[in-house]
Amino acid sequence: MTERRLLLATGNPGKVREIRRALEGLTPGGRRLGVVGLPDVLPGLAHAERGRTFEENARSKSLFYSRRWPGLTLAEDSGLEIDALGGAPGVRSARFSAPRPSDEKNNRKVLRLLERVPAAARKARFVCVMVLAERGRIVAEFRGEVRGRLERAPRGASGFGYDPLFYYPPLRRTFAELAPALKNRVSHRGRAAAKLRRFLEAKKKAPSGGRPDRASALTSAQSRRPR
Repeated sequence: MTERRLLLATGNPGKVREIRRALEGLTPGGRRLGVVGLPDVLPGLAHAERGRTFEENARSKSLFYSRRWPGLTLAEDSGLEIDALGGAPGVRSARFSAPRPSDEKNNRKVLRLLERVPAAARKARFVCVMVLAERGRIVAEFRGEVRGRLERAPRGASGFGYDPLFYYPPLRRTFAELAPALKNRVSHRGRAAAKLRRFLEAKKKAPSGGRPDRASALTSAQSRRPR
């Protein structure tokens, strides 16, 4: 029997909340698609991230977990790229303050490194790459980006990660000052998830099987195995 639940291949509760919210009410093929996280169905199973890009990490995770899950698997890799730091922390965003990294320590390290950088040069962007796979085969890839700048001190109590530092000019707020639903509409993860949602909604059959949507996905012919 085909599994009707989509596995989110992450143990980050913040990411799970945001992706679940973005896919809420999704009924591809006329049937509701359930969404579960790794702790729900594959507790204790972990995959090391060794890629040099968001794409490499997301592909590797999606293939690894999709071989252990009977339905669709969605993996994502995301992070902050700061112009003044040459694109750092990038794929190391979650562990930037290692050893024993935390959101608070990561933010403090960024502020320390940017202490003498003027406001005009504190540009940054959030990047998210999502990879949808099934039974060891990549189905589609989706990318979302959002540009902003970094504040000199944290602002806001919502969100997670670098959200308190990331100022989004169109709304004149940091991501941590935005309501979750509003952040999901403009964030990198929300933009990638919106492409994923459109892809799943466009499928005429149940989400198991089918061809990749080449119009909305990144090239998947080169991504059938992790690099």
